[in-house]
Amino acid sequence: MKYYIIAGEASGDLHASNLINELKLLDADAAFRCWGGDLMQAQGATIVKHYEELAFMGFVEVLLNLKTILSNIKFCKNDILKYKPDVLILVDYPGFNLRIAEFAKANGIKVFYYISPTVWAWHESRVETIKKYVDKMFVILPFEKEFYAKHNCHVEYAGHPLTDVINDWKRNNEDVILWRKENVITDKPIIAILPGSRKQEVYRMFPIMLEACDKYKGHQPIVAGATSIPIEYYQQFFGGRDVKILFNQTYSILNNAEAALVKSGTSTLEAALLHTPEVVCYKANTISYSIAKMVTNIRFISLVNLIMDKEVVKELIQNNMTVENIRKELDDLLLNPDKRMAMLQDYQELRIKLGIDGASKSIAQLMWKLIK
Repeated sequence: MKYYIIAGEASGDLHASNLINELKLLDADAAFRCWGGDLMQAQGATIVKHYEELAFMGFVEVLLNLKTILSNIKFCKNDILKYKPDVLILVDYPGFNLRIAEFAKANGIKVFYYISPTVWAWHESRVETIKKYVDKMFVILPFEKEFYAKHNCHVEYAGHPLTDVINDWKRNNEDVILWRKENVITDKPIIAILPGSRKQEVYRMFPIMLEACDKYKGHQPIVAGATSIPIEYYQQFFGGRDVKILFNQTYSILNNAEAALVKSGTSTLEAALLHTPEVVCYKANTISYSIAKMVTNIRFISLVNLIMDKEVVKELIQNNMTVENIRKELDDLLLNPDKRMAMLQDYQELRIKLGIDGASKSIAQLMWKLIK
C-alpha cells in the first residue's frame, strides 16, 4: 500500500513515526510519502517537507505567512495526485489538513484523520467538515469519543500513544533514569525548563522562566533544547547564569527533575506521565491571544487539566505568566509536600483515565483493516 501522511509539528512527527512503525509490521509492501520530521524519516518515510517549514503559530503569524501557506497547500495537492496514495493519513494540524481532506475526498482518495483537531475547544462547526470529508477519525483523548458521539460521528479511541512512548523510553534508558542521583549532570536538584520548540515561544517565555529560577540557588536549571533552534539562540538569554542545556534528552531531564516549567502542549502530558510536578506556562502574541480568548470555550489549555477536567497543574497564561507567579508555584512544588503529593496522586488517576497501552498498534490495526 502507498501511504501519504501529513504531520505539521513535532508531536505529530512523534506519533506518526510510531504509527508508521506499526503499519510496516502489518503491510510488508508499505511505502510512505510524508510531510513530517526526522522521526518519520527514521522509520523509512520519504519526507516531502519538514514540519519546521510549516510551524506558523497564532492568528497573526498565519496572516503574515499566508502566501507561503497557500503555496504549500497547492504544492501538496499536486504532490498527492502524482503519488496516487491508497490512503491519506492526516495528523492534527487542522488549518492545513482539513483543506487537504476536502481535496483528497473529491479525488476519490480514502482519508483517515489521526489525532483530532481541537474542535471541542473552538470551531465546533468543523465537526461537519470532518463528517463530510474524513472516512474515519482516530482520537487520542478519552473525552473526544463522547464529544463526537454528540454530533452523531463515530470515532475510534484506543488509548493515548504517549503512554507507550514513555514506557518504551523507561525500558530502554535505565542508565539515564537515575543520572541525577549518580551526579552525571549535576549534584544539585534539577528544575527542568521546557520553553517550546519555536523561536517565538522561546523569545517570549524563556527569559521569564530563567529569572524565576534565580531564586533557587541550590537548584540547577536544565533546559530541554529543541533541535530546530541553535544553541546560540538560547545562550543569548543566559545572562551569565549557570544554566545547562541538553538536546534530545527531554525525558531524561524531566525524569530527574524535582519540578518543571513547561510550555503548554504535549510536553505537559509527558511531564505528568513521568511524574514530574510542573507549572504550565504560555505567552503568545497579544493580538493572537486576544482572538483565541474570544473564540475558545474551554476552561483549561494544558492536556493534563483537560483530561482530568479540573486544575491539577497550575496554568500561568499570558499576563499571569510573571516571575513572581512562577516562583509562588515553584515554592509549592519544591517546599510544600502536601501540594506535591496531591499533584502526583492526580497524575496516577490521569494515567488510569488514558486507558490501556498499545495505542499505536491498535490504531494501525484498525487502519489496516479499513484499508483492506
